[in-house]
Amino acid sequence: MSAHEQRLQKILAQAGFGSRRVCEQLILQGRVRVNGQVVTQLGVKADPHADLIEVDGKRVQLPQRHTYILLHKPAGVVTTRRDAHAARTVMDCVQGVQANLFPVGRLDADTTGVLLLTDDGELAYRLTHPRYGVPKTYLAEVRGEVGEDALRRLREGVLLEDGITAPAQVERVRYLADRRTTLLRLTLHEGRKRQVKRMCQAVGHPVVRLHRERFGPLTLRRLPVGLWRYLTPEEVVLLRRSVGLPP
Repeated sequence: MSAHEQRLQKILAQAGFGSRRVCEQLILQGRVRVNGQVVTQLGVKADPHADLIEVDGKRVQLPQRHTYILLHKPAGVVTTRRDAHAARTVMDCVQGVQANLFPVGRLDADTTGVLLLTDDGELAYRLTHPRYGVPKTYLAEVRGEVGEDALRRLREGVLLEDGITAPAQVERVRYLADRRTTLLRLTLHEGRKRQVKRMCQAVGHPVVRLHRERFGPLTLRRLPVGLWRYLTPEEVVLLRRSVGLPP
């Protein structure tokens, strides 16, 4: 047994094929081969430096350095690598980058704000795993004037179809009288699908517009909508430390 052997899904994630969950699906679908043999079980290990690992017939190679990009996601763009039915995906926003990037987590097509793209599969896995509780802060414009009872329910937990939500930090920023809407700032430590929208809907205040201000330690830092930037070395260190990885 080689000292460099790792679980196959971890190697694929490090090579930029997606989060570990995505890479597990590649294996289960029979799309991965090691030294010419198709692998369909998740417990298999391999040495990325000695074994020939292929996905869909293409050799897997680990990047010499990982790439970390922060995108100010615009509205109308789908958070996926490819979608035949979408006019634009987030990958269209970062054309020309020479790395096998994928988005970390999802934002709805009409949601704007902070989105991380990387080829660092281990980091992506931890950032999206509930165990690590990475905070995400949103600015939500919701219908109506939000009262104290609705705020309390949002803070303490709202019963949704997939269970009660964890306690959240929620503040009322201001009431927009001309629009008859309220601006809320919510910080969540969960990553359920469409969670902010479902929480606000459950307390009687549907979301009109949604913007993610912060993801873990990352903020836009006045980055214009639709544009992207590389993370600074300091941001990469903070991001990895936030989920227990070495810098």
